[in-house]
Amino acid sequence: MRPHHGFHASPYRTIGDVEYATAGWVDWYNNRRLHGTLGMMTLVEFQQAHYAALNREPQPV
Repeated sequence: MRPHHGFHASPYRTIGDVEYATAGWVDWYNNRRLHGTLGMMTLVEFQQAHYAALNREPQPV
C-alpha cells in the first residue's frame, strides 16, 4: 500500500484511526516542525519565547 500523506501507510478504517492520525499531525506541526519564518523554531518554542519576553520585569536604567 502507498503511504497516505506520509503519516499513515494504509486507509483509515475507523474514526479512531482518523483521530489518532490528526492528533499525531497536530503534535508534529506544533512541537517538531521547524518554521523558517520563526528563525527555525517550532511554534511552541516561539510562543514560549514570546510570552517570556512579555513577562520580563523592567530593568532599572
